[in-house]
Amino acid sequence: MSDRDDEFDAATTGHNGGPPLDDGHVPEWGRDGIGNWFYWKAAWNKVHKNVSRDIALFRVAKAERLGLTYEEYTLEILERGRHLQEEDVERIAAIKRKRRTR
Repeated sequence: MSDRDDEFDAATTGHNGGPPLDDGHVPEWGRDGIGNWFYWKAAWNKVHKNVSRDIALFRVAKAERLGLTYEEYTLEILERGRHLQEEDVERIAAIKRKRRTR
C-alpha cells in the first residue's frame, strides 16, 4: 500500500457526503429549524413554476411598467386578488418602501 492509498482512506472514512457540520454552513431553510419549509417551498413552486409562458410574460411586462419585480407583482395578485394598475400609486410606493426594509 502506498502513501496515497492511506490519504484516500483517511479522507473518506466515515464521510457520508452530507453537509458540513461547522457553524459557517447555513442550510437553505435557515438556522431556526426546518419547520414548515417544505410546505412553503412546495407552495412557492406551485405558484411560480406552474404558470404558462404567456401569463409569465404578461406579468413580467406589467411589473416592469410599474417598477416592480415579477415576484412583487405576482405576490400582490395572490395576496389581494387583483392586478395593479398605474393608478395604484400609493400601493406601488408601499411595495417599493417594503423592498428597502428587507
